[in-house]
Amino acid sequence: MIVCGQQFSLETLKWIQGTIVAEPGLSRVGLSRRVCGKLNWRSANGKLKEMSCRVALLKLNRRGVIELGALKNPAPKVKRSGERTVCEEQCLAEPIESGFREVSKEEMVQVASADSAASRLWNEWMERYHYLGSGPLCGAQLRYLIRSGQGQWLGALAFSAAAWRVKARDQWIGWSDGARRENLAKVVCNSRFLILPWVKVKNLASHVLAQSIRGLEADWHQRYGFAPLLLETFVESGRFKGTSYRAANWQCVGQSVGRGRQDRTRSVSVAHKDVYMYALEKHAREVLCRALAQAHSEPSVAKQPHDWAEQEFGQAQLNDERLSKRLLTVARDFYNRPQANIPEACQSRKKTRAAYRIAFYPSKLSGNQVAAIAPKSRQGDKTCWTKPRSSCTASAMGIVTGCSEVEQGASLTIERSVDEGWDRHR
Repeated sequence: MIVCGQQFSLETLKWIQGTIVAEPGLSRVGLSRRVCGKLNWRSANGKLKEMSCRVALLKLNRRGVIELGALKNPAPKVKRSGERTVCEEQCLAEPIESGFREVSKEEMVQVASADSAASRLWNEWMERYHYLGSGPLCGAQLRYLIRSGQGQWLGALAFSAAAWRVKARDQWIGWSDGARRENLAKVVCNSRFLILPWVKVKNLASHVLAQSIRGLEADWHQRYGFAPLLLETFVESGRFKGTSYRAANWQCVGQSVGRGRQDRTRSVSVAHKDVYMYALEKHAREVLCRALAQAHSEPSVAKQPHDWAEQEFGQAQLNDERLSKRLLTVARDFYNRPQANIPEACQSRKKTRAAYRIAFYPSKLSGNQVAAIAPKSRQGDKTCWTKPRSSCTASAMGIVTGCSEVEQGASLTIERSVDEGWDRHR
């Protein structure tokens, strides 16, 4: 089972539930740290992915796979006494309607922690002036306040983890499900962007977007250990035209389907949004389409082998579907007639030619796979090699083991071997 991009085996799930039962006083933070340690679940900078793990544990709990205990001392949401005052002081600021040059050289002030004054200011502005509010934001994230060169506050923005699936985005990138699962972390979402309502400066928004992108790669790498390759954002077309994003060279690639991030059943209809993308690297899409490993692919129901040949050779990686089918055919023929020579075992010129062809191209096979096409027989539960009965079979065995003499002139030798074999068979 894959949750939040991490594979949870049955043994792991049993261990998690056993830990919960054995240590009822263990907090969810403590449990997430243990799970991360056991699975070696870390970000690129080596830190435990505790937040992702806690989200995964909650999902497993909702699905009924595990049963989490009650929250230990949940922290109540209490407004700090100075929180309102900070924002009210900013709201009393005079309108900023100066020219672009007067507020240029703006500074991106990174919000360091949730308890900082910058964080309180960011949250309050988003709650007051952004239609989506302050969040919560999903996954990895960076928040910024925007300050002019003269020290005036201009707005705020945030970058966070990308959406799991977006049809328009995924089609534009062109990646497979496996590549998406493997490389999605390299796509970052511009999840919030706000210019304060009293700031009226032409071209400021597009300039801020460009400025934030310049520093994002270094900031993201410093916090998470890798740099993003692609940015995405969603613009509600009924509210905004996306002019600032287009002016900052973002590309509109389509529209969302009107479903929220957590609404898999499509039970709640939300507004359609234009999907904008920005490539941070020239070949970002090509890099994202590369799936280096299939270890995190979705689990599928294992296909039961139809016979002994599929059980022995069904998982052979020959990089060619025709070779895979040919190998199964040859294996079945040899299994059914273990003491026969190749033409006798194959029963037709076509199958004999196929057997010789797969043997004449050992470069496409590994050593074990090459050896696997030699005649086999069964003795109880053991598989053993049979002794070749004729020179024709012995010749084939020489081909299988990579005899340099028969590797020359492969096509002609195949036809000659087939003809000689069938002449003997007659």
